[in-house]
Amino acid sequence: KVVTIAKSKKFRDNHGKVLLEGHRLIKDALEAGAVPQTLFFSTVGHLKLLPEAEIRRASLVKVKFEDIKTWSDLVTPQGLLGIFSKPDPAKMSYPAAQLANSLPLLLICDNIRDPGNLGTILRSAAGAGCEKVLLTKGCVDPWEPKVLRAGMGAHFRVPIISSLDWESVPTNLPAGTQVCVADNNDPGSTSLPRGAASAPASPKAPVKPSPRAAPEHEDEEAAAIPELAVQHYYEDWARAPVAVVIGGETQGLSPAALGLAAGTGGRRLLIPVVPGVDSLNSAIAAGILLFEGRRQLLRRHKQEDGRQKLPVPG
Repeated sequence: KVVTIAKSKKFRDNHGKVLLEGHRLIKDALEAGAVPQTLFFSTVGHLKLLPEAEIRRASLVKVKFEDIKTWSDLVTPQGLLGIFSKPDPAKMSYPAAQLANSLPLLLICDNIRDPGNLGTILRSAAGAGCEKVLLTKGCVDPWEPKVLRAGMGAHFRVPIISSLDWESVPTNLPAGTQVCVADNNDPGSTSLPRGAASAPASPKAPVKPSPRAAPEHEDEEAAAIPELAVQHYYEDWARAPVAVVIGGETQGLSPAALGLAAGTGGRRLLIPVVPGVDSLNSAIAAGILLFEGRRQLLRRHKQEDGRQKLPVPG
């Protein structure tokens, strides 16, 4: 059963259970209000590191360390595993410090399929003070063990809403949200260096530059991809509330992502790189854009606060 929860997304979805491993992750989950069902431990000492009142709600099962080694895919297991009810973002109690530093900055993950990348992206989202993270149906399951390890507790610091179709994405955004996309495909611009933030705008386009399309297909391709204003990521773009879309390296940004950005007056954000470099890793690009968005939002807030404190003439 433990191995099934760890390996099978279908089982996790059907039964509403997730598997957490290690003291830090389980402690973070308990403190955020996640509901424990069963805790497996190899020695009583492992339980002493957890909040006593919270673990009383779970069934405690002492097992051999060899069993935990069999269930775990870690090189050096800690001897502590927990089966939890799948967390509901609406019912979680996120850390007070996290809430106090949260900004009207959201992240939308589009086709992020690498577990390590998604976990790292979630960690950056928590660090940048994102208000919420939305995952489309093309993304890897955020509750997969590799994503949880790479996230380093981010799952219990920022709300994560997964398996969204693009029709439901706007309903999960605050009213008036402008959506910007990270993209390295700079159509027709010679003044800007070819930047890279995730992958080409067209899911079928390769990351490396390709020969121009045949004339009879150029009009079709242009019509399928909405036009967005293009600018460098360090130029002014973060106006509250704002959402950033990051695409995966394989398929890149979906047409739906570009359409949503176009419909909200969003922009395509370019991260200039040295010529010959095709693209940045999606997790790296997400970190750059989210922390730049945080910097811009905080600067704007400081400016607006300063204007409010100016004395009124007369």
